[in-house]
Amino acid sequence: MKKFIGDPQHVVRDALVGLEKSAEQVRVDHEHRIVYRAHPKPEGRVALVSGGGSGHEPLHAGFVGEGMLDAACAGEMFTSPTPDQVAEATATADRGAGVLHIVKNYTGDVMNFEMAAELAGSVRVETVVTEDDVAVEDSTFTAGRRGVGVTVLLEKIAGAAAEEGHDLDAVAALARRVAAGGRSLGIALTSGTVPSVGKPTFDLPDDEMEVGIGIHGEPGRRRVPLAPAPEVARMLVEPILDDLDMTGAPVIAMLNGMGATPLIELQLMYGEVAPLLERAGVTVARTLVGNYITSLDMAGCSLTLLRADDEILRLWDAPVNTAGLRWGA
Repeated sequence: MKKFIGDPQHVVRDALVGLEKSAEQVRVDHEHRIVYRAHPKPEGRVALVSGGGSGHEPLHAGFVGEGMLDAACAGEMFTSPTPDQVAEATATADRGAGVLHIVKNYTGDVMNFEMAAELAGSVRVETVVTEDDVAVEDSTFTAGRRGVGVTVLLEKIAGAAAEEGHDLDAVAALARRVAAGGRSLGIALTSGTVPSVGKPTFDLPDDEMEVGIGIHGEPGRRRVPLAPAPEVARMLVEPILDDLDMTGAPVIAMLNGMGATPLIELQLMYGEVAPLLERAGVTVARTLVGNYITSLDMAGCSLTLLRADDEILRLWDAPVNTAGLRWGA
């Protein structure tokens, strides 16, 4: 294992120190491992709180700031944040208008955020769960589909609505609409390596790839021979379009890297994906290519498609200023 780390048991702690020193948009509660906006919203605005296991950066801590999250709880590597962490973040982030919890559909995350909502006391909490991975209906960590790439798009769109001053019911309804309208699928070329373990999470021969991989290294639909980019693009696009009709509406497309794939390969992959979508009658209105929800040093990529409308596109285009996503600010 070759990694830029000190103590393998304290990677999350040490990374949060570096995040706070490098990102002007955030401050960090190191005791509770919570990342907050450096400059909170005005009173009377809805707050957004999310979080999950570390190792998926920039998700979630990298999306704290103007136009996205008010707080993100950093769990240990690939481990849900605790209910106490989430409850602390909820109480601190609240600006008097309630808090939206954004939760990926993993058993530990769902359970711990539910418990945190019960601990919130007088703070009103609404919850939206993302479950957009079309690879499998149930997995090692979930009952139902896994929450993956749509989480990034939802945090941006709901964050913009909260920034504008929409009330909690409106922000929650929008978030659920986004969650319902998105689908994702990922393909891995290699496994990732958890620093405290020191070896790859799973074995994947050099001449094979895993179709439908989870962001924690969970198995996907099938293992197949390594294929050229045009064939990989087809494996990404077809299952998503088979699952949800993406025609008749503008679509936001995100081609996401899993952590170890160079940007030139991600751009190349989107160049293969785009004509497949066009031939299928899908109108891509906005595109995002890069590393946004990763799995440590896994090589691979995922595709997320989201059915949009004029409101969603307007909120997508609204200013955002976070460590991981920034425009118009």
